[in-house]
Amino acid sequence: MEIPYIVNARKDTGLINSKIAIWLFLASEVMLFAGFFSAYVYLRMGADYPWPERTLPVLPGLINTFILIASSVTVVFAWVALKLGNWRQFQIYMGITVACAAIFMVFKGIEYNVKFHHQAARLHDYTVVEGHLGYQKDDKEEYVLDRNGKKIEENRIRVVAEKLTFSVKRFHAPWVNEMLSEAEHAKSSIRLIADIKAIISEGGEEETIAKAGEVLSIELLEKIKQVQLDALAHNSALRTDALRMEWKEAKLANPSKRGWQLSSDVNIDMAALSPRLLTEISTVEFTVDPPTRLLFKPRDIKEGAASSTLRDATVITGAMEASPMVFHNLDAIDFQWLVMKAKEKGISPESAIANSWLMKNSKFVREAWTWHIARNENRQAQLTKGYGLKEDGKTPKRTLTHKELYRLGWKDLGEMGVEMQQVKIGGLDKIKEEFMGPNYKARGDKTFPHLSVPREEIRHAAKFTPAWNTYYAIYFTITGLHGLHVVGGALVLLYYLVLGRKMFLSNPEWFANRVEVGGLFWHFVDLVWIFAFPIFYLM
Repeated sequence: MEIPYIVNARKDTGLINSKIAIWLFLASEVMLFAGFFSAYVYLRMGADYPWPERTLPVLPGLINTFILIASSVTVVFAWVALKLGNWRQFQIYMGITVACAAIFMVFKGIEYNVKFHHQAARLHDYTVVEGHLGYQKDDKEEYVLDRNGKKIEENRIRVVAEKLTFSVKRFHAPWVNEMLSEAEHAKSSIRLIADIKAIISEGGEEETIAKAGEVLSIELLEKIKQVQLDALAHNSALRTDALRMEWKEAKLANPSKRGWQLSSDVNIDMAALSPRLLTEISTVEFTVDPPTRLLFKPRDIKEGAASSTLRDATVITGAMEASPMVFHNLDAIDFQWLVMKAKEKGISPESAIANSWLMKNSKFVREAWTWHIARNENRQAQLTKGYGLKEDGKTPKRTLTHKELYRLGWKDLGEMGVEMQQVKIGGLDKIKEEFMGPNYKARGDKTFPHLSVPREEIRHAAKFTPAWNTYYAIYFTITGLHGLHVVGGALVLLYYLVLGRKMFLSNPEWFANRVEVGGLFWHFVDLVWIFAFPIFYLM
């Protein structure tokens, strides 16, 4: 059976089936991305914090824009080549289109990678600092490695653990492995404090599940966990059966009463039931000998004075060490949020900034801010000179933005480094910075210094990921979904390029129609980026 209208157009619409289908599909895609962009605008207008403006590197985004526009042109040329029956030209133009898609994704991957390695912290006074974290070292100045042999960044809560109490049902195996790795590195052992004994069969004798002194392992915890799960299942079934019998007896004794009236009379005789119950083991305790330092991500642990608790309910008994977040390279200082909060309270921005923790505890920040104020005065004078004053003769027509007034980014610090310390870098390094972010090695500590922030001063810390703020959550959602469309579209076009020869020889018109449909989708991908680029990169 031949499917109609795959080569020749329908008389009523003038379109082939696949073209109607792709337009219907693209209509749903338009609604999807329109919803995302509308949500972005809505959230930006209603944001209760300084929305990031012109935060992303413009150059790679601009290059990617031209790359996608070029690919939209070449995909049309590829289709025209097919209509003219020129397979070789089709291969060239379609190859360029696929190559453009690959280059686009490479630039996007570089941009994502930079975000995933850039740290930010919001202090309790709403000051925001950004930069690059160092790596954790032990007392011998050797790098501390995780269980995969990777260096651990210096953003960890440090606890000198003396005892570990694991929740049998909830323990998280990767965290257990990390504890074992750190204990091994410190030449310490983690052993069971007391024998674990339990009745594991109804009417049976108490058995020893694990003996005191056994070394902590995932296998040991899993073994105890299985005993606990079997006991819970068995005991739950006994209690359910006993409760069911109690309800039946209560109903027979009081046929006129309803269920809710009988509830107070229904009680399980636990004394009679207890001989049949199995032993439930909710927690197990291990001693750490000698006590050793364990490291945890801030989001994974709830800190305490004598003991701390992980998200899997593991309790670490021991002393909490000072666990500052150490920026080995500080590359941005942001007082925008602090100023916003200060204005809400009727406090002047100057006073709020002067009393911030950062200004009180960092000589570099004080020097940088003094330089920043002087530069802003010059900037404002130039604006006033260029655009003049309003009708009142006092107010400048143009003023510096909130971001320009209260934020020092890495480019600003780089400019300060050139002026004050004569720290200059070459043209190639400057171009590289547009893609990879600040060049700490070339500019040095004079431009991007070290900064240690006490843990108690930090309100929230994260990489530039969706966890940092709403802006990055939407940025990664939209650009990530767009990236999936780029990859999907490129794979379809690559299929036509690599495996389309047979289709071209057997039915060139049909193959040209298929490429045209793929090209329509590719134009849509380009159009979405035309909207995304100015919204995220320029506004």
